[in-house]
Amino acid sequence: MGPPSPLLVETAQKLKPGRALDLACGTGRNAIWLAEHGWKVTAVDRSPITIPGVETHMADLEKHEFPIEEATWDLIAMCYYLQRDLFEPIKRGVKRGGIAVAIVHMFEPGHEQSRFSVQPGELAKYFDGWEILHYYEGKPHDSEHKRAVAEIVARTPLQNQRDMITFCSV
Repeated sequence: MGPPSPLLVETAQKLKPGRALDLACGTGRNAIWLAEHGWKVTAVDRSPITIPGVETHMADLEKHEFPIEEATWDLIAMCYYLQRDLFEPIKRGVKRGGIAVAIVHMFEPGHEQSRFSVQPGELAKYFDGWEILHYYEGKPHDSEHKRAVAEIVARTPLQNQRDMITFCSV
């Protein structure tokens, strides 16, 4: 198991620890780091995994075997995994003012295009209307990965449309 994703570490260090959800956690490198730094972590992967101090769930995300509770998580991370239909549940699952972190591989010439790779600009579109704190496309900053990535750190809108209408009509 390698070190945690640098983007996750950089992001989480700026936040007050709370509840974190690590989707497609793999060996648990991000979940372990978060737990060691005071986060209450739930980690989900289709492979069985036990991580001391972390609530783990074996679930096939593609079959929607793990329901993401709405407005529950201060931080949701999905690193080096792409399942496009998870973005809406992730967005609903993050508490107001909370953070979503996603790192996915990008389509690159010379590599076969797959459903697990995004096109340039695609990842940002999933977080339209959110405050984008970080967006990057290019060479990964994670020594565990070599292919081009798209990274995003996004915060939920602090006000929803209803709040803005009420505010504007006062």
